[in-house]
Amino acid sequence: MEEQKNNPLHGITLKTMLEQLIDNYEWQDLAEEVDINCFKSNPSFKSCLTFLRRTPWAREKVEAFYLSVMKYL
Repeated sequence: MEEQKNNPLHGITLKTMLEQLIDNYEWQDLAEEVDINCFKSNPSFKSCLTFLRRTPWAREKVEAFYLSVMKYL
């Protein structure tokens, strides 16, 4: 627990992040902000979530974008 106290993403699941982003951005807008093919080519919530769970570099991009916009969501 102690190591997580400065982690702004502590307690926020990838599913929750993606849900909030999709609620506030169209897929096309999200693809422009986060350059990941799963947002560009026939996107679906399930396929993007699966891809992000298996691809650390893509997850890091989404987490960074989420952190940059979470104060506005």
